[in-house]
Amino acid sequence: MNSIASGTVLLTGPTGGLGKAATLAIASRPAPERPDLLLVGRAGQALTEVAEKARAAGATVHEIGCDLARLADVRNVGRKVKDLLEAGAVRPLRGLLANAGVSVVDTRKASADGYELTFAVNYLAHAQLIADLLDSLVPPARIVLLGSNTYHQNIFRRMLGVPPADWRDPIELARPTMPDVPATLERGGIAYSNSKLAILYYAHELQRRAPTGINVAVFEPGFMPGTGLGRAQSAGIQRIGRVLQRIPGISSPTRSGPALASIVLDDRWVYLRDGAFVVKAKERDVKPFAKDPAREARLWDATAELLSPAT
Repeated sequence: MNSIASGTVLLTGPTGGLGKAATLAIASRPAPERPDLLLVGRAGQALTEVAEKARAAGATVHEIGCDLARLADVRNVGRKVKDLLEAGAVRPLRGLLANAGVSVVDTRKASADGYELTFAVNYLAHAQLIADLLDSLVPPARIVLLGSNTYHQNIFRRMLGVPPADWRDPIELARPTMPDVPATLERGGIAYSNSKLAILYYAHELQRRAPTGINVAVFEPGFMPGTGLGRAQSAGIQRIGRVLQRIPGISSPTRSGPALASIVLDDRWVYLRDGAFVVKAKERDVKPFAKDPAREARLWDATAELLSPAT
């Protein structure tokens, strides 16, 4: 049994797509290779069902209801996890998979805390959760964030009309679009790509500040047509996605879920740190602009400001 499997792994977004596949891949491992699981997702039938399936596979599972668009809910998750750890209900916390995410076309939509919804869920919620639990992780431990190559644009993404990030100050990125500005697929796509560039910047800065023995990596599952995130795309792109799903080797939750489980659990990835970017099953270099110490430090400070509870 390796060190991570001897403890507990927390995973957000376990109810569908990649998160569900990763949850069940972890739960289905042989007992010596299987950690306890803390599943954080919106309360309801879907969360109950995936928890029951994981238990049926043999895992010790605790589900924690949470709306990631409400920072009060996220803070409550941190308190519940600490209570479980202190009570000995689960083994030491050694892994955190920040998997949950949304892609929202209408960037005028705000979270419960008033932040642009994509940035709030994909980035701020996980930054809050990690801040609350960083001192509860027991080294050796791994934090894995879900990234996306959409932060930059290649020929394929240009053909599909997937826009790259358009980085601005994080306080501005967190601000919803003004009500009189129409919602467009392009604005929604830029918001998604900005949130994923934020995750890369955050991962680099988090590693600088994390205790020794806690390693940070970013996982890109590859283009997964037909998943829930694709619902925000145009009908034409969705049709293309359904065709691409039939291509052998194209990414899917069935293929990428076990890969995500491997990143957090397996000894082959023990060297990953400093926000290393893994695409499918291979570490890749990020574009030079995705490593920027000045932007990373500014994001860290702005995040602290954004996460400060209202008084």
